[in-house]
Amino acid sequence: MLSAHDCKIAPATYYAHHRRQVTPSARTVRDAEPKEHISEVFEANYRVYGARKIWRELNRQGHAVARCTVERLMRELGITGAVRGRRVITTLPGGQFVSPSTGDSSPCACRQATTPHPQVLTMPPAFIVRLVHR
Repeated sequence: MLSAHDCKIAPATYYAHHRRQVTPSARTVRDAEPKEHISEVFEANYRVYGARKIWRELNRQGHAVARCTVERLMRELGITGAVRGRRVITTLPGGQFVSPSTGDSSPCACRQATTPHPQVLTMPPAFIVRLVHR
């Protein structure tokens, strides 16, 4: 079929590709068992353990596996540990700004700074800053 299209592929290359498609690689076979153990530990601990704690728990249970392997397999399984803290929102879409102190939606600072001449930067009336070039 390929020779009809003038594609030259060595037979060894074709058979190597075919073999890879039919039989799974040694790594895939080897990773099947740790994936089951990782899922069990993750579920048994309320789905909050991260890679480091899962790795330590697997070693305590007698399953010798590298931490980088646990991290890779967790990515493949699509599981992540609990993240501490609160997500900080720095920008709200569509200008939905609400002042935490006053509760109004007007912006706090005047963001239209102009310069009457190169040495002065004009801000809101209370703040005049003189720029000095050194």
